[in-house]
Amino acid sequence: MTPRLRFAPSPTGPLHLGHAYSALLTQRLASESNGLFLLRIEDIDQSRARDHWETQIYQDLAWLGLSWPTPVLRQSDRLTRYQQALDELSKQGLTYPCSCKRADIEAAAAAPQEGVPQFGPDGRIYPGTCRHRSMDSKKEGDVIRLNVEKALQQIGSAAFNEDGPCFHGRHELLDQSLIDGVGDFILVRRNMGSSYHLSVVVDDADQGITQVSRGEDLFEATQIHVLLQKLLNLPTPRYYHHELIRDDQGKRLAKRDDARAIAKYREDGASPKDIRALVGLN
Repeated sequence: MTPRLRFAPSPTGPLHLGHAYSALLTQRLASESNGLFLLRIEDIDQSRARDHWETQIYQDLAWLGLSWPTPVLRQSDRLTRYQQALDELSKQGLTYPCSCKRADIEAAAAAPQEGVPQFGPDGRIYPGTCRHRSMDSKKEGDVIRLNVEKALQQIGSAAFNEDGPCFHGRHELLDQSLIDGVGDFILVRRNMGSSYHLSVVVDDADQGITQVSRGEDLFEATQIHVLLQKLLNLPTPRYYHHELIRDDQGKRLAKRDDARAIAKYREDGASPKDIRALVGLN
């Protein structure tokens, strides 16, 4: 089987040095294994995605010397596929609608139990207020959540293999860690037709991704993705969580930090070789 890796940016702003590092590293990992480098556009959040940012993604990556098969998979074209996955989870009795707003969740968590985390890889941990609801009660504006405790009862054991420098080794999914540290995460967000967690799992399976290369900040989300893979009977790829590119103060780079946008470096006369040197991939 040919190894298949992907770089999956969102067209919500300019790519920066962190994106350059991730894309170039993923391409290197694919090349070293005689594999295939794929590009995916993660644009399910149509309220923030813009065509000109997508166009610039192609321009920036091509300037860096990267190439990929076409057509490129775009998440906004795949809402029907995500609905199929959601229906499968619903048939298993694992989903429920939730009408809670952020303020409601914060109020419910105002007096947390000692030692129980308030935030996980999906944001503030949901207290389960709407867990009693059935899918038949869904109203406009509701999100859809997964009943994590019930889901764990169905899958038995699960694990994933990590090849990256930060968390190398085999990692078992721990029930209590998912229940207390993740909670009932969102499968479908308001006005989006999916969520990052559901769409990335379905996309990786449909594209035959064998190794997921991404930043170490997404390591904790991997337990969510492996859980969904087991529930949907999808293969679990190997993972490679790499270190993040940070600024002089140690802060993770963000798209709002335009001074470090790849396009800015290009406009100022930098070369692709300069970018590789800046991110330590000479």
